[in-house]
Amino acid sequence: MRAILAVYDKRDIVDFARGLHDLGWELIGTGGTARTVAEAGLPITEVADLTGSPEMLGGRVKTLHPTVHGGILYRRGHAEDEAEVAQYEVPSIDLVAGNLYPFIETVTSGAPDLGEALEQIDIGGPTMIRAAAKNHPWVLPVVSPDDYPAILEALRDAGGPDGVSQELRKRLAAKAFQHVAHYDTAVAEYLRGDDDPFPAQLTTAATLVQQNRYGENPHQRGAFYRLDSVRTPAEGIGAFEQHHGKAMSYVNFLDADAAYNLVTDFETPAIAIIKHTNAACFATSDAPGATVTALYERALTEGDFVSAYGGIVATNRTVDLAFATSLRDFRSPETGARMFYEIVVAPGYDDDALEHLKKKSKDLRILTAPVGDPRAVRTEVRALRGALLVQDSDVSDDQQFDLVSERALTAGEESDMRAGWIVSKHIKSNAVVFVKDGVLIGMGAGQPNRVGSAKLCAEQAGEAARGAVAATDALIPFPDTVTVCAEAGCTVVVHTGGSIRDDEVVAAANDLGVSLVTTGVRHFRH
Repeated sequence: MRAILAVYDKRDIVDFARGLHDLGWELIGTGGTARTVAEAGLPITEVADLTGSPEMLGGRVKTLHPTVHGGILYRRGHAEDEAEVAQYEVPSIDLVAGNLYPFIETVTSGAPDLGEALEQIDIGGPTMIRAAAKNHPWVLPVVSPDDYPAILEALRDAGGPDGVSQELRKRLAAKAFQHVAHYDTAVAEYLRGDDDPFPAQLTTAATLVQQNRYGENPHQRGAFYRLDSVRTPAEGIGAFEQHHGKAMSYVNFLDADAAYNLVTDFETPAIAIIKHTNAACFATSDAPGATVTALYERALTEGDFVSAYGGIVATNRTVDLAFATSLRDFRSPETGARMFYEIVVAPGYDDDALEHLKKKSKDLRILTAPVGDPRAVRTEVRALRGALLVQDSDVSDDQQFDLVSERALTAGEESDMRAGWIVSKHIKSNAVVFVKDGVLIGMGAGQPNRVGSAKLCAEQAGEAARGAVAATDALIPFPDTVTVCAEAGCTVVVHTGGSIRDDEVVAAANDLGVSLVTTGVRHFRH
């Protein structure tokens, strides 16, 4: 029984080698792996001594040899294969433990030149792993140190490799091919760069972070994967760190992502409370000295505090003790009960703030997530039934706000217009939002017609809509939406523009005495 050990990740390799040695296995190793095992006092043969060929080309050629691959690939019990390995004195290799160079870590750790990146493209490792996985009915392919204990146990129970179940072998082979595919995907993404965002064949590299208890509903399975991109640094909910509370669920991840994406789209201090991926409450301010604590309390008292209960809180500022105290102690304006939240997510927490939040509830999920560059264009992938949709992320900073009606905007209205326009981008289409003094006071989401969303906003905002700005994520096709907003009290309406009835919509705005602004950009969110 022989095993080749050729790992970059040397975690637990000595213990694995010792376990194999104790079971009577002969150990063969490459370069650093052989040295590590030998330094632990275990006998191991260098691959070069097995093949009779030295490592060449600075280590680029080590295991690419018929002795190695013949020993891995020949079919046991196959007469012609058995005759050939006997003729050429090829020893049987029954286990291959290998994992690959740190390509992703190298190309994301700075700005390596092409030559440095190319040296992290492993050739012999993937070839040997694939060979073992192809021949898994007789050869055990091992790519993860996490599998070492189970493999040693299986070998002990079976009395040797021949007794190891085909079920385990197939699982190891699948993991091996996936390991190589993940690696090759990262290399392809790096070499492709920005030149070909939609290649003819698309693969995605991702790593399992956790298996969720269930998906959107208890009868569905679900899991959370981190995308391993060599072009976009880990950021947002994809790079979350949980400090406290119950494990995140499938729905928790969706809502936390929606909340964090909204607040990080603002450079000014911002707070959002999300329910079912839509904003129940939101506030921002460009006033000097504006605090998240004050914004939070305004968002609740002036917004939809009823829907906020049980929501997800996100801010784009470090949480200080004042904000943490308000989160813990603020009471519902209607019932007087303390507000309850599932999650708090922010770019960071002061130490005393974090400790204070932990006392709020043993179940409150407290997350840190890096902000990243909200203006960077990313690739978004969405699954359909039997298909994937791929697009650039919705980033558009260059749109113009063009006044197309007679009434001019005040400075405060212009600020609310810009805030409302961004908020509408994060609400399910057809989206309409009312914003006043930086606070979301009305929200209509996911309606099959835009005027229906406007009516929801008007009902929610009530008298507070006097002097508010209405923003919608696409064009207004008929004057009715402007009429609903104006009659509710809004003084400004901002939309995409471009309808064949734009003249009618502008005429309605002028008749109603409201400012109508177009952007030329649509922000559908389905």
